[in-house]
Amino acid sequence: MADAGRIKEGLPHPRGATWDGKGTNFAVFSVNASKAEVCLFDQHGKETARVELPEYTDQIFHGYLPDVHPGTFYGYRVHGPYEPDAGHRFNQNKLLLDPYARAHTGELQWNPAVFGYQMESGDDLTFDERDSAPFVPKSVVVDPNFDWKGEPGRQAIPWEHTVIYEAHVKGFTQLNPAVDERLRGKYAGLGTKQVVEYIRSLGVTSVELLPIHTFVNDSLLLDKGLTNYWGYNSIGFFAPDPRYAADVANSLREFKEMVARFHDAGLEVILDVVYNHTAEGNERGPTLSFKGLDNASYYRLTPDQKRYYINDTGTGNTLNLSHARVLQMVTDSLRYWVEEMHVDGFRFDLGTILAREPNGFDNQSGFLMACSQDPVLATVKLIAEPWDCGPGGYQVGGFPPGWSEWNDKFRSTVRDYWRGVAPAAELTPRLCASADLFNHQGRRPWASINFITAHDGFTLNDLVSYNEKHNEANKENNQDGTNDNRSWNCGAEGPTDDAAINTLRERQMRNLLATLLLSQGTPMMVAGDEFGRTQQGNNNAYCQDNEISWLNWNIDDRGKALTKFVQSLTALRHKYPILRRTRFLTGEYNQELEIKDVTWINANGSEMQESNWADTGMRCFGMLIDGRAQTTGIRKRGQDTTLLLVFNSHHDVVQFTLPDCTGGREWSLLIDTNIPGKENGSFTTGESYEVTARSTIVFRLNANESGAPKAS
Repeated sequence: MADAGRIKEGLPHPRGATWDGKGTNFAVFSVNASKAEVCLFDQHGKETARVELPEYTDQIFHGYLPDVHPGTFYGYRVHGPYEPDAGHRFNQNKLLLDPYARAHTGELQWNPAVFGYQMESGDDLTFDERDSAPFVPKSVVVDPNFDWKGEPGRQAIPWEHTVIYEAHVKGFTQLNPAVDERLRGKYAGLGTKQVVEYIRSLGVTSVELLPIHTFVNDSLLLDKGLTNYWGYNSIGFFAPDPRYAADVANSLREFKEMVARFHDAGLEVILDVVYNHTAEGNERGPTLSFKGLDNASYYRLTPDQKRYYINDTGTGNTLNLSHARVLQMVTDSLRYWVEEMHVDGFRFDLGTILAREPNGFDNQSGFLMACSQDPVLATVKLIAEPWDCGPGGYQVGGFPPGWSEWNDKFRSTVRDYWRGVAPAAELTPRLCASADLFNHQGRRPWASINFITAHDGFTLNDLVSYNEKHNEANKENNQDGTNDNRSWNCGAEGPTDDAAINTLRERQMRNLLATLLLSQGTPMMVAGDEFGRTQQGNNNAYCQDNEISWLNWNIDDRGKALTKFVQSLTALRHKYPILRRTRFLTGEYNQELEIKDVTWINANGSEMQESNWADTGMRCFGMLIDGRAQTTGIRKRGQDTTLLLVFNSHHDVVQFTLPDCTGGREWSLLIDTNIPGKENGSFTTGESYEVTARSTIVFRLNANESGAPKAS
């Protein structure tokens, strides 16, 4: 082992392994440990040095090793009490990943030695003396330098212009013939020119990547021949997962190159992050990092039985963000990804957990307050998944100002409306950015992240093709995944040769996309939905690292036509500011300006009355958004284009009378989901337009000279 005389005191900050050009400073947090050792390894995984960190300052063990350079593999061994009943699970025989490691190498092998207890016994009170080092990943010392050429001048995309595109690093390019075969499924593949240009061509602005923090494949999945495809099982919060690197030794640089290529194209990168739990599971899980560093600090334990973990995540453990050092680790991680990796925002998986204190959800929790006051995090997008499986876990609309939230009420209501279950009265607030949930404390419409599909659940194609889930490939007897799909197969389960059913399915997909991309709020769509990707009815493909999840780029004519339709919708959204207002639509009459910002129109062309709303069978209505409505806090008329959106989920044709509207008498047809790409013609007020069964129409008011100007 190494000569301990070469170790120097070092510093307690920054945390992790920090190379200064001559050597590396190591600093690791633990409240309850008695000793910490840093272990160095060669490229073959052989331990070449084990050195005790000589200093302990403010709960941080630290030391400095000269001549330890980037590329060095390392890990920690931490000594302390093994007293599970008291919440302590120290075991110096287990090599531990550095929570602040900027890179990892190697994969976890599910050998019994990776458990702190004698796994074969099933008793976590036992103590295991086997060395886990041969079977666990190692941390890597890195060189953080990178030339962010052109980056200092880049500007964040305003929320009101944002269109989010959720994608998986591997799944997006694994079958993409435009990507070099060596780069498929990798950061470098996603950053290739053809891929970036394709994404940009869709009219989206921000790519939201499923988890890329280093994560672990569950042993139960591996035993079934499956794998953790989505990646919601993090074990490191500072390291990009090396499995997505074409050049593993330079995974950090490869990720930065990918981000730079997106920024060159004017696209943002948002990361889906999992700070609510780790891959170490419950009391019978492995000891890989946090559990062996200081179990009682890093995790929420049951107060009266500290042997056991609070499991608000459904994954076995819950990170303890009530602890100052754990909270610091998470916020340090977020700042690192912004400042060093240049990402543009985060989507927080099971975000409610992050705002939990011992007494439950608190929108003034330490984590939320830390984010609110942080000058770095104030510059990026913060998106919450506002629910978890714990008590009081559903908190849609409950996050503080500055945050946006996934809005599952939008998803559910839009699905129900287009399958003929929800009446018009239920849809209207969702079209208006769900003001009933978000219009408080100065929050803006962009706080509502509208989506119809996401990585979990049916794809858009499957939503209109299946009534039931078909998850047999997950090898859980089709018991996994939700049964609350709110889907409609249009008359046949799965693929069919019935032309009428296929035509209806295509129109339904266009209806759903139009509702998503033309509603107030921030739209999010899933990669592949633009051309009708299928997962063969699997609504929980978390373990399918194969053709079920990978995007199939052999796109037929129907898929290409749907892509063009998506591009036409995003073009409309970007062209007409009225579709992405920064103020909530209220429908209230502004006496001073003599304008209603939105008026709901009956099929006969008149304004909707209470009796109309009370008719639960009414399925066709119009949404007239007045371009003259006040656009800011300054009380003056706007100069936007007036638009009329008509929604018809009825099973038959409806004759819709175009309403009178101040400022013009002629309406131009922009969108008809029954005849995509063939829309043309103008219609006068009072004229009737035949709205096909289950279709969406968009008209633009052609302004008189004295009316509101047209958009350019």
